[in-house]
Amino acid sequence: MLSRLAKLSSTTLALLAFVLAAGVMISVAYGAALVIESRTQKVVTTRLTEAGITWITVATDGLQVRLTGTAPREADRFRAVNMVGALIDTSRIRDGLDVTPASAIEAPKFSVEMLRTEDEVQLSGLIPENPGEGGLTEAALSEAAAALAQGTELPDMLETADYPAPEAWNEALAFGLQALERLELSKVSVTADRVEVKAITDSAEEKRRLETELRGLAPAKVQLVLDISAPRPVITPFTLRFVRDAEGARFDSCSADTDRARSQILRTAATAGVEGSSVCQVGLGTPTPRWAEAVGLGIRAVTELGSGSITFSDADVTLLAGSDVPQATFDKVVGELETGLPDVFSLTSTLEKKATATQGPAEFTATLSETGRVELRGRLTDEMQRQAVDAFARSAFSGAQVLTATRLDETLPDGWPVRVLAGLKALSEVEHGKLLVRADLVEVTGVTGSTATRGRITQILSDELGQGQTFRVNVRYDEALDPLAALPTPEECAADVNTVIARTKITFTPASAEIATTARPVLDELAAILSNCPPMQMEIGGHTDSQGSEGGNQALSQARAEAVLLALQGRRVDVSGMTALGYGETQPIAENQTESGREANRRIEFVLQGVPQAAEVPASGEAQTAAPEAAVADAAPAEAIATQTPVAAAPAENAGPVATAGGPDFSADTSPSVAPTEKTIAPKPRPEGLKAEE
Repeated sequence: MLSRLAKLSSTTLALLAFVLAAGVMISVAYGAALVIESRTQKVVTTRLTEAGITWITVATDGLQVRLTGTAPREADRFRAVNMVGALIDTSRIRDGLDVTPASAIEAPKFSVEMLRTEDEVQLSGLIPENPGEGGLTEAALSEAAAALAQGTELPDMLETADYPAPEAWNEALAFGLQALERLELSKVSVTADRVEVKAITDSAEEKRRLETELRGLAPAKVQLVLDISAPRPVITPFTLRFVRDAEGARFDSCSADTDRARSQILRTAATAGVEGSSVCQVGLGTPTPRWAEAVGLGIRAVTELGSGSITFSDADVTLLAGSDVPQATFDKVVGELETGLPDVFSLTSTLEKKATATQGPAEFTATLSETGRVELRGRLTDEMQRQAVDAFARSAFSGAQVLTATRLDETLPDGWPVRVLAGLKALSEVEHGKLLVRADLVEVTGVTGSTATRGRITQILSDELGQGQTFRVNVRYDEALDPLAALPTPEECAADVNTVIARTKITFTPASAEIATTARPVLDELAAILSNCPPMQMEIGGHTDSQGSEGGNQALSQARAEAVLLALQGRRVDVSGMTALGYGETQPIAENQTESGREANRRIEFVLQGVPQAAEVPASGEAQTAAPEAAVADAAPAEAIATQTPVAAAPAENAGPVATAGGPDFSADTSPSVAPTEKTIAPKPRPEGLKAEE
């Protein structure tokens, strides 16, 4: 019995020892596996992190390494798997990676730039290959541009893409082409929702007309950005004519090379007795930087004579003294003027005789009626001149009915054809009037709707007839014929807005962008004013006080400015040139520590943009002194600077007074009539070698 127990104990002990050994081995193996898994996961994760791959999750299961996550691209997934395969055996990798689905290819941004100069048109950009119904294809656009370039072969810089045209693309492109047709020197940039026009025009009147026309043509869904400038024109010949007679002192034509020279000339004229504002165009082409000095001497010479006229045509100067001027006074004035004028000028002077010769019977007349009918009567030299005059009249008075009822006279004086054609060219500048041509006189009378017409007629006759010839200009300005006279200027509109906002402010519901019911009358009044104004660039700016967060104030001011813009649009105001912009608390006009200051800072401002500041002209009573040549030549012109002028800034909640820029304006002459002026002078040759300075 004891032996059996001993034997059983040995077997049991052996079995127990085996089980214990197996358990120890399993524990060791399991621990080793955990260590391997942890180390493998750490090594792989560290390597991926160093490579900047953070979108993979690494998990280990025994000797297997599972990779899960979403790769941005298939190439990124492939790179990550290869990187892990360099660390462990690839058979251990279990690839569970996904790839982000490829997004649809976006359509390209279509745009066209159209550049037009005097002799060519250039197109560049990307347009739809199939623009759809009513759209311009590449061939149609190129053909239209070639027509503007007068058949010149255009460089092919247009590309096409087979994508549908964006909304409003066809309307924007068609409008851009319309703008290009109207602007000879321009650059038009077209996108689906925006057309930007940069151009140069000949005059401020032309600039204003084109801006009004383009804003009226712009599609409703297209934002129009205009940058049209009117640089100083080239004046040829550079002409000035000052007259003093029984009707008083005045300019028939006035030109200056700088704003400073214009101020100097007008100041001298005011001292000489010229009343009111006068048109004096600033332009390029003066024969000398001492132009203003010479003109000042001429004006003072006519003033000392008491009656007469002086005409500057480039470097040719013609002085005509009235018949009532004593010979001694005439000799004294002419001598001083010849000595004082800069060397570049050539003076011809004549004292009109009291007893004038009886006018000969030979004359030519042309009448331009209010209905546009032109009647040519009187004498011409031969049949060839008759045909030339008839053809010239039909060209100069385009669309008019021309009646030629002239007789031929071979005894007419030399230069008769030139005098007739020059007179017809001058007559074509007026709305209606009459031309009289005699052997010793060319006279143009009539009515015009432009304040610049009288100056242009003076330039034409002075240039075409030549130095020493007699002509009269009797042209009256009629505001009723001026298409722009009845249209208020942006500054005048701003002044009206100023009056309304200064009287009543726009209010909002507290802490919101909802316009208060009590503010509807003031918005109606503003809409009535703006509806009668020309299109203009204006910014509606919203401002708040400093209470609340900066971001909240910014959002509130933007919302309120947009609410005002939408309210005006809902009242049928043309808001194509208006923008809404919120400034939040960044532009206070008063202290925010007091309630009154905060009330002032909570406001809406209307800002008139792109208004040039007028150059200041000295008072008419100031004495005129001739500037030394160096001072005139070296002085910088007082250029007008385009600015953004605040139009309204009310120190009350969301409303404000309008502030506008002002200054003397010599762009319009509304004098009711212009008395006839005359000059009769014998020609005097210019010294040889004399050349106008650039």
